[in-house]
Amino acid sequence: MPSAKGAFGSMANYLLDTNHLSPFVTLDHPLRHLLIDRLQQGDAFGIAAPALTEFLFGIQTIPRAIINLQEWQKYQNAFAYYDIQRGDAELAATLQLELRRRGRQLHTVDALIAAIALHYNLILLTTDKDFQAVIGLPQENWLVV
Repeated sequence: MPSAKGAFGSMANYLLDTNHLSPFVTLDHPLRHLLIDRLQQGDAFGIAAPALTEFLFGIQTIPRAIINLQEWQKYQNAFAYYDIQRGDAELAATLQLELRRRGRQLHTVDALIAAIALHYNLILLTTDKDFQAVIGLPQENWLVV
């Protein structure tokens, strides 16, 4: 079972895709401020293992890597963490097969993120339009201006 409790003890109701998690370590980014405000209001956010991997890799490949890691370490415990369960892996493969049959493609990392969001009834925060092909996956884009 994942550690699906957020900092405020409630079940996570949002799952962050990498494109919504990455701005969090940029001090003046509007999404960072929005997420912190929503955390303080009691909203809960989760991160799937594949997104965390992409995020940690990405924030350490740019010149401000040390600052990025310091900022992440301040807030990392405010987010729920979702491991990949066997059922999630199976669902991800099924999603990929179904989409391929419909002429669409979903990369394995994205399929795993979608499967976790579906499994735990989470709203996926993403800018990635590939997720739109996943039937029944609630999504929002908080980076839209």
